[in-house]
Amino acid sequence: MRQQDARGITQEILPPPKKMTLEEFLESDLEGYEYVKGELILMPAASAEHGIVSARIFLCLGVYVRENQLGEVVTPDTGFQVGERVLKPDIAFISSAQLPDDLSKAFPVPPDFAIEVVSPSDAFRRVLEKAFAYLDAGTRLVWVVEPGSKTVTVCRSETDIKLLTRNDTLTGEDVVEGFSCQVAQLFE
Repeated sequence: MRQQDARGITQEILPPPKKMTLEEFLESDLEGYEYVKGELILMPAASAEHGIVSARIFLCLGVYVRENQLGEVVTPDTGFQVGERVLKPDIAFISSAQLPDDLSKAFPVPPDFAIEVVSPSDAFRRVLEKAFAYLDAGTRLVWVVEPGSKTVTVCRSETDIKLLTRNDTLTGEDVVEGFSCQVAQLFE
């Protein structure tokens, strides 16, 4: 593929290799991909609705975490090593206790709390598989936010799952203690 840069110079852009090791992926500078069991998974651009809902969650959670000095809330371009995968949740919280000294690469640990916002291009089953991968690797809380149905699936394990609707209140439970917001706030 050929692409013109800002100066009008045409360059040959090579696609990334289809397979690589976890170590190679962690050392690479590939943006727009997740790494799952040796394969690169292209992350398509999100819809406007996805971006708006994600921003609302990020703002509410981010302000609370920052004001209470609990750790960091990060955006979807941040990678986390989740077992033999490198995943990029739409929003993630990592506690101060988990923050590594070297922040120049993907986090070498899973997030304490991961939030996935379902896009129109996502298969809900695939998003739930991703949620379970976080939990299997040690993530303590996962929200799967579904803008179409205006619901949030709260996962603590493969057997501890709650579906919340617009009349319910989301909480950070014991992971982001004291945090709460109405489900309806995410979609209005």
